[in-house]
Amino acid sequence: MHNLNIVLVEPQIPQNTGNISRTCAVTGARLHLVKPFGFEITDKHLKRAGLDYWDKLDITYYDSLPDFFEKNADGKFFYFTTKGKNVHSDIDYPDCSYLIFGREDKGLPEELLYKNPESCARIPMRNELRSLNLSNSVAVAVYEVLRQWEYPDLSREGKLTKYNW
Repeated sequence: MHNLNIVLVEPQIPQNTGNISRTCAVTGARLHLVKPFGFEITDKHLKRAGLDYWDKLDITYYDSLPDFFEKNADGKFFYFTTKGKNVHSDIDYPDCSYLIFGREDKGLPEELLYKNPESCARIPMRNELRSLNLSNSVAVAVYEVLRQWEYPDLSREGKLTKYNW
């Protein structure tokens, strides 16, 4: 069994966190939320985006980024950033990977990126545009890792409701 961890550092937009929680629930990824948040966990927009899946989440909360690193010292960390020099799909993700994403408006602290250049991942995009939406970035990253791991424990085949294949 593989263990994939998604870390949101100081998320600001409840709908993004709700969508990401849904991605985590359907893929079996663990969700780690680092405070402070730009919303309350009870926010109706957060719950609406991930409502049917909230009880299916493996979720952990942290008071700060140092608190997160202290409690997950043995993790293998990958920092997703528009400032990264490594293409996300060129990285080999080991079991127990932590994919770390920053605030929607600021990203991750540059000091953290500077100290970990080989672990910084960039999703390719046009230079003149700022970035993908956070929830889209998480989905791209999660499915790249799961593709590398050959989609463990995930259904690979759907079924029609009215017809048989």
